[in-house]
Amino acid sequence: MSRLLSQCWAIALSCVLASPALAQSLGALAQFEGGGVEDTWGGAELTLDLSQGVPWRVFTLTDPNRLVMDFREVMWGDVDPRTLVDADRVSLVRFGGYRPGWSRLVADLSEPMVIETAELVTNEATGAASILVVLDAVDQAAFDAVAGAPRDSGWDLPEPALFDAMKPRDPNRLRVVLDPGHGGIDPGAERDGVREAELMLTFGRELQDVLRRAGGFDVMMTRDGDYFVSLEARVALARNAGADVFISLHADALAEGEARGAAIYTLSDEASDAASAALAERHNRDDLLAGLDLSQSDDRVANVLMSLARLDNAPRSEALARHMLDGIQNAVGRVHKRPLRSAGFSVLKAADIPSVLLEVGFLSTEADLKNLSDPIWRQGMAAGIRDGLLVWRNEDSALAPLRRN
Repeated sequence: MSRLLSQCWAIALSCVLASPALAQSLGALAQFEGGGVEDTWGGAELTLDLSQGVPWRVFTLTDPNRLVMDFREVMWGDVDPRTLVDADRVSLVRFGGYRPGWSRLVADLSEPMVIETAELVTNEATGAASILVVLDAVDQAAFDAVAGAPRDSGWDLPEPALFDAMKPRDPNRLRVVLDPGHGGIDPGAERDGVREAELMLTFGRELQDVLRRAGGFDVMMTRDGDYFVSLEARVALARNAGADVFISLHADALAEGEARGAAIYTLSDEASDAASAALAERHNRDDLLAGLDLSQSDDRVANVLMSLARLDNAPRSEALARHMLDGIQNAVGRVHKRPLRSAGFSVLKAADIPSVLLEVGFLSTEADLKNLSDPIWRQGMAAGIRDGLLVWRNEDSALAPLRRN
């Protein structure tokens, strides 16, 4: 009976929500104060100490096996998640912002385990809280039988009104959606204290300002804070905004070899090279690493229809990539030695929106890291993107009457 607690999110939430006054009084964010994961004789235990009680939920996912915990909201500080794991049955823990107002912790399980008990205990005198999750080892079939994300009404929907402030469509203005890669629980590449997610959010804001000051652009971003946005939600937000152009911003690190300078990717079923294929595979894993349940996301009929629609849109994306590259090269000089590439990036799969993924630079290269950390260099990069968008807009408008309706 206790193993049914693998779907114990409602019980976990009730630990705090049973007291509405307590839940509403939590004005300050909870602080993570310690904890860890240890093996036990029959499984593993996860403990978390927080400065105060918060609403939370816990569940398991398969493919790969993961434990997922959501909190409203926890400040993790600068703790290294690797220091929390002292167990063989749990290989890795990661945590961070998941969506505005919520945090997520994901623990990768080395073997299948179900939730035996999950409880939050609050110190009535101090308000501090301790969470204990006890896991029991089982076979894979038993794990699969109870795994799955809870279906809480509205939980998986984007925040409302993110794009409501957009003005009515002006046919003479280009609507651009900028997509700062990664975020929250998914920090992206990291080097020398620089996190890709934070850097691309900063650059996204700078680019948004450059485009707005240029005139002729309406600009929105898929995220404007350090929180996670799924790949599917990024595309959906662009479509809901009525985007004319979608630009995903990244600054990856490559484990082998040296890559230097900006590169622009368009969507393709076949990657242009092995490095592009590996990069796309890594990007497309982001949703799994952040604890999303993708088991019900395969719609083959819809995918076929979307692929047909992309055939018409592909030349527009390729032209966008070329003009952006020209603008960047004129503005900052050096670009990647093979700057135009293609791969199966999920974030580029909007069938009706010209979409590109821009590697602004590579954190794994010292020269790029220096450039990416320089606000003056980033202004030049933003100006180059602006110039490329202006040329593409004029050309695309001229070709519009020739395109199939």
